[in-house]
Amino acid sequence: MSFGDYQLEIYLQGLTGVLPNLPMAFDELEARAEKALPPSIWSYVAGGAGDELTQRANVTAFHRWGLIPRMLVGATQRDLSVELWGRRWPAPVFMAPIGVMGLCTPDRHGDLAAARAAAQTGVPMCVSTLTMDPLEDIAAEFGDTPGLFQLYTPTDRDLAESLVHRAEAAGYTGIVVTLDTWIPGWRPRDVSTANFPQLRGLCLANYISDPNFRAKVDADLDADPRNAVMHFVSIFGNSLTWNDLPWLRSVTKLPLILKGICHPEDARRAVDAGVDGIYCSNHGGRQANGGLPALDCLPDVVAASGEVPVLFDSGVRSGADVVKALALGASAVGIGRPYAYGAALAGTEGIVHVLRSILAETDLTMAIDGYPSLKDLTPETLRRLN
Repeated sequence: MSFGDYQLEIYLQGLTGVLPNLPMAFDELEARAEKALPPSIWSYVAGGAGDELTQRANVTAFHRWGLIPRMLVGATQRDLSVELWGRRWPAPVFMAPIGVMGLCTPDRHGDLAAARAAAQTGVPMCVSTLTMDPLEDIAAEFGDTPGLFQLYTPTDRDLAESLVHRAEAAGYTGIVVTLDTWIPGWRPRDVSTANFPQLRGLCLANYISDPNFRAKVDADLDADPRNAVMHFVSIFGNSLTWNDLPWLRSVTKLPLILKGICHPEDARRAVDAGVDGIYCSNHGGRQANGGLPALDCLPDVVAASGEVPVLFDSGVRSGADVVKALALGASAVGIGRPYAYGAALAGTEGIVHVLRSILAETDLTMAIDGYPSLKDLTPETLRRLN
């Protein structure tokens, strides 16, 4: 079995009159998700910073690269697997952290739906700190698939350590520290509707379930999660510095991955400080407008990171995008909005469909263009388009 066989399954079902009930192209997926989601959730998931120029640039950056086909290489069998931090992933793809993932399904358990999709597909999930279900409950749905825990580092170090140690105990295989979200970016879509879910008591399950957090809140969190809001606001934003890295490194023996790195000098300093992974991302254009597309930053970040793996996200919409990011040096590529849209349409089934579709296109692109393994994808396989 190969990932590309997903299309064969669909064609064979068509012989019996069964047609796909979920979109096969991103534009339709996005359009149908907009109709399925409440307007406030849609604007939060789909929107970006400022006039969303950087968000759009993340997507169009992929259009400036073309893959050069190679023939007669015998690409009948493809190996898309990758080893990262002692674990073998079946493909170099993962679900990027989405802070309102829990709200993307009608039952408000979208984090669990994504975790179940991870178990079914083998695609790892990076779980946000901001979830509707506790991190332990989410990890319990992973099966044998690895999971990463993304930390929004609070100003309260005891709480930060508690969250990390809970992730360790729950079986997560790495800690991803997000650096660019210690304060919310200027997002006109959300500001115009005065909608910030966490201020409404939503997506705070990891705080409400944490003994350290609970001990510092003089209110009944079980009766009303909104009682957690004011303390959450007081400790959420931590503008980390290089001086905090030794502490972060000391908190866990799990692989430590820094998310939001787009400058090669930051990558070099992080590697010198002993981190285990670099995550090149501009938060999908959600945090700061007017910056470079993350894809344009990727090659220099990879070069500066040496042998340290580099994860990547921002603007990935297809399997062809995945192949290009891999060719530019990414060790694994994060899928964001597409799987959130899949969740909005059909929960776990919708996420599985989106992931399998992207994996199928990745596999088939490598097959047709003559790249049977990840090591065959190098920057020399791409050409800039005018």
